[in-house]
Amino acid sequence: MGTGSEEELDGLQQAPLKIPGLLYVSVKMENPNLTLSGDLLPHVSGSFPLAPSWDPSKALSMERESASMWELSFVVPPNHEALEFKFLLKPKYMNSPCFVEEGPSRILIGGALEDGARLALFRLDNDQVLEYRVFVEARRVSAFDLAASWRVYQENFRRSAVRGIPDVSINSEVQTGSETVSCAGLELDLEHYVVPAPSISTNSPPVYAANLTENPRSLNSGSASMSSSTGDGGVPIDQPATIKVTEVNAPDPSKVFQIPGMVKSHSVGTISLLQKEDDQRGLLVDRGVGSPRLVKSSSSSTFTNLNLDTYTKNSIPAAAGAIAAAAIADQMLGPKEDRHLAIVMVSLPARGKTYTAAKLTRYLRWLGHNTKHFNVGKYRRLKHGPSQSADFFRADNPEGMEARNEVAKLAFEDMISWMQEGGQVGIFDATNSSKQRRNMLMKLAEGRCKIIFLETICNDVDIIERNIRFKIQQSPDYAEEPDFEAGLRDFKERVANYEKVYETVEEGSYIKMIDMASGCGGQIQVNNISGYLPGRIVFFLVNTHLTPRPILLTRHGESQDNVRGRIGGDSALSEAGELYKKKLAKFVEKRLKSERAASIWTSTLQRTILTAGPIVGFPKIQWRPLDEINAGVCDGMTYEEIKKNMPEEYESRNKDKLRYRYPRGESYLDVIQRLEPVIIELERQRAPVVVISHQAVLRALYAYFTDRPLKEIADIEVPLHTIIEIHLGVTGVEEKRYKLMD
Repeated sequence: MGTGSEEELDGLQQAPLKIPGLLYVSVKMENPNLTLSGDLLPHVSGSFPLAPSWDPSKALSMERESASMWELSFVVPPNHEALEFKFLLKPKYMNSPCFVEEGPSRILIGGALEDGARLALFRLDNDQVLEYRVFVEARRVSAFDLAASWRVYQENFRRSAVRGIPDVSINSEVQTGSETVSCAGLELDLEHYVVPAPSISTNSPPVYAANLTENPRSLNSGSASMSSSTGDGGVPIDQPATIKVTEVNAPDPSKVFQIPGMVKSHSVGTISLLQKEDDQRGLLVDRGVGSPRLVKSSSSSTFTNLNLDTYTKNSIPAAAGAIAAAAIADQMLGPKEDRHLAIVMVSLPARGKTYTAAKLTRYLRWLGHNTKHFNVGKYRRLKHGPSQSADFFRADNPEGMEARNEVAKLAFEDMISWMQEGGQVGIFDATNSSKQRRNMLMKLAEGRCKIIFLETICNDVDIIERNIRFKIQQSPDYAEEPDFEAGLRDFKERVANYEKVYETVEEGSYIKMIDMASGCGGQIQVNNISGYLPGRIVFFLVNTHLTPRPILLTRHGESQDNVRGRIGGDSALSEAGELYKKKLAKFVEKRLKSERAASIWTSTLQRTILTAGPIVGFPKIQWRPLDEINAGVCDGMTYEEIKKNMPEEYESRNKDKLRYRYPRGESYLDVIQRLEPVIIELERQRAPVVVISHQAVLRALYAYFTDRPLKEIADIEVPLHTIIEIHLGVTGVEEKRYKLMD
């Protein structure tokens, strides 16, 4: 407690203390095997002052110190009289009896237990006997030290809390009465609350990832002239329209305001070149706050000599902050071929390369980079048919080798053509398992794009076998094969053919992922990797894995500002919100009762913290990046008030909700940038996570997992009092929605 005046005492060995001061006593019960049911909470009943009464209904609850340890701490005089008590397991709700430990009462004297080594034994209704270790720790502390510690607690500890709730906490008991929570619980089975997801969703049966990749344009007549193409999941992606947030252009001087260096701002937050009257060029930065600032370059020739054509503008991502800044620097300073990046996959079959490519594609799109996934197998099936036997993939089959190289060239040329139309990152998905094939691709890329090889190596036979079986079930290569075992034998022969000639990557720039599929270790190797975007790719890959787990997204319960129609703010919950938080706690208890490692994430605003309050038994973590979009000067206003008092801002927001930035506030692109560490941590987690946040934030998170285009994010439906469960796994992303109340 204090400094220099504490003395550790072993409660099992020390005799009663006869010293002045006070004793800080900690009584603990350990459940090392984690056999304690989540519905039974440890309590202590006994004589005053240790416990109010022997009545179980008035027993003191023990605080959870860790996953297996429960503790009750108190301060007593060192010469206190004998304190008698017993442990008991009390049901979370008052609808079943409690279980009192067997044997005589325990006696505490002077910080030591008589017969302290005795285990706590509980006999349940089914005659099951549970055993728990019991021990006591005692420390001598002066009254001055105790007062000093309390002062430090008030001044320091509470600063890491929001409205008195610690940033990270583990609740062991509901704060309100058990009967109240039970009455507000869920009366029916969870499936009763399932509601249909939006029409554009991921609820279709699991689809083989290669089928969701870019459609071959070179094999489809007339497709090359299309102004738009279909991305993953069949969602149309307008090629040039996705790159508006950081336009770089030279406006007509006649359209610029008469005041030199000033342009009209609607807080959209763009970057453009401004031609001033004296023929000097500067960079106009609209910060979305007050008047824009003209920042003159230290070297006027820097901008004068740049050829900022349409090709350059289309190479800049639809992004904000560091992502946009890094992209602009790369476009202005790097060689032309580095403006486009090709991630070339390298792997034996059934090592997870297509799944990894799909996840990386989704991540880069969400960040604002125009990214597409080109799968060579899709080209092969369209040109040569899906029913090729293992002999087609033999290295000593010249016809098969020529056919496979031909479709690889077609796919790569399609990717290059797409890049020349404005594409930024292409994921080239094939085995590419020989140096000869990789050298061919590097020659095709010379002067046109930068190549980074991404090799996935997996030595886990269980994972490989699982992937092979999934391949037989889902791949179009075996759709017409009625005999599963025959397909299995054929595919394993195909893998063996690749293994005979496989050559690991040693040339050029590369990233190697070795045994990282399980998320339990492994290693990653990089060579000749530099730049902002390649660095982000490496960071993402380090944290990704294939372990299936659910992620649950929900808005806070209805707040008082929701009722009043005001945006932003930090109001408490309404009556409906108070009811929802109790229903949510019951839902989490039912849905995650077997998931001991699950966690609850909230923002730092009180409406999410209050919503998470009744949830017990799981760690709760507050994240500032999960806070609602910052409405700036519009915080606390209704949309009608904004329309009346700030009509230009209102119109600007309606025209482009994605890029619109509130004055002194944020845009959706800003929210996406600050959510990137949240996405990385969600990818890294191997246990379920419940995210209780706000509409704009959950729209961005939902868009990431379902691979929705950036332009749709601001209009995604995320209703109140609804839980969106997203299940991640090797088969892709599946969604289920639960509506607990209107």
